[in-house]
Amino acid sequence: MASEAAATEAVPSEPQARHIVYCGVCTLPPEYCEFGGTAKKCKEWLEKNHPDMHERLYSEEAVAATLSTLSVEAQKRAAKDTQKKEAKAAAAEAKAAETKAQAQVLIKRVERNKRKYVTAVSGLEAHGMDLKKVAKEWGKKFATGSSVTKTASGGEEVVVQGDNSDEIFDWVVDVAGVPEANVDCIEDKKKKAT
Repeated sequence: MASEAAATEAVPSEPQARHIVYCGVCTLPPEYCEFGGTAKKCKEWLEKNHPDMHERLYSEEAVAATLSTLSVEAQKRAAKDTQKKEAKAAAAEAKAAETKAQAQVLIKRVERNKRKYVTAVSGLEAHGMDLKKVAKEWGKKFATGSSVTKTASGGEEVVVQGDNSDEIFDWVVDVAGVPEANVDCIEDKKKKAT
């Protein structure tokens, strides 16, 4: 009787949840990172954060064991595929860096009424910034209302109440790291209705 009670306690009655590690770069399990477009970054992340799993997946023995199960033709195809994927990822990374370097940030000071202004900032998303977080931070920093609005062209911009264009210019250059040459300040005046 006592041995039966011990046996039932040792075996859980409900299935236990498995702990699965997900990649911090592509959000896939590390075994599937090679199918995403960021295999090189995923491999670096895995080596830094989970060296034991990196050793299990990418050690020379593991790679050799995986390749030994393939035929000669399949090995050649696999080598070609990995070269193509690496070239594609490198090209995408270079293109992203180029577009980030060319992206302009426009800071517009728009006159609402006689002495009331609104500052509208567009082009921040090209530099990898989350517009909602930026709007919230600026609202706290400048003690004003700020929000993300859609523009007529279909993009989004951060609108801050008040004339904060100089302070926003400094923040974009210093904190966000956008080159000063890529930031333009424009002053818009509303035309009087006749």
